[in-house]
Amino acid sequence: MKDMKDAVVVVTGSASGIGRAMANRFASDGARVVVADINAQAAQAVATELVTAGYQAIGLGVDVSSLDSTEAMAADTFERWGGIDVMCANAGTYPSSPLPTMTEGDWDAVIGVNLKGGFLSVKAVLPEMLKQKYGRIVVTSSITGPMTAYAGLTHYAAAKAGVLGFVRSAALELAPHGITVNAVLPGTVRTPGLGEWSEEFLAQAEAAIPVGRMATPDDIAHGARFLADPESGFITGVGLVIDGGQTLPESAAAFAN
Repeated sequence: MKDMKDAVVVVTGSASGIGRAMANRFASDGARVVVADINAQAAQAVATELVTAGYQAIGLGVDVSSLDSTEAMAADTFERWGGIDVMCANAGTYPSSPLPTMTEGDWDAVIGVNLKGGFLSVKAVLPEMLKQKYGRIVVTSSITGPMTAYAGLTHYAAAKAGVLGFVRSAALELAPHGITVNAVLPGTVRTPGLGEWSEEFLAQAEAAIPVGRMATPDDIAHGARFLADPESGFITGVGLVIDGGQTLPESAAAFAN
């Protein structure tokens, strides 16, 4: 892959988990990184760590469900660095809510961040990408929704499946302008968000993954870095599954030799 030196990369939802790993990966490859998160204080803390390590980064607060907020993020980025080369629309939320008791507010909150948030993040950076006739957009989807299902996550699954429809149509529309649009589809990832689950449950989940472990946030960050590379310009409209083979077995019997 090519050097990302001085490329301007925005990563939403990057104060922790997958987004933080993405920010670290791009910064270590020489990019100027915007650590953007609903928690502005945490975003600034991550950016400060990167700067202390010798990288270029700023931290910004953003509510991806608000166009005013995403446009302010893009404006602040452009004012600081004069361009935007990569948008990693990664911000997401996954509260569990059984369908019979799910409220309209529950549904709207998850769709607002996980689906609308990706659209608004992309919309905010498009003016600069269109001007420069170049851009790499990577949206975080999931295997849940597009490929698999999980009880209690109908809103999350609907949003993540919708992300792929958005990615394909946006890729078609933006291809003539030198802008690629792709998605990463993580399987089960060991992030702080799994802290509420028991070790027994986590062990069972890990046993269902053919490579024998859950993904780390870095595994997903490497995939985003590949899709954001200047040399990945002929890859657009795709969803890159990063799940250690989690979606491959038909059943537990498929593991038997």
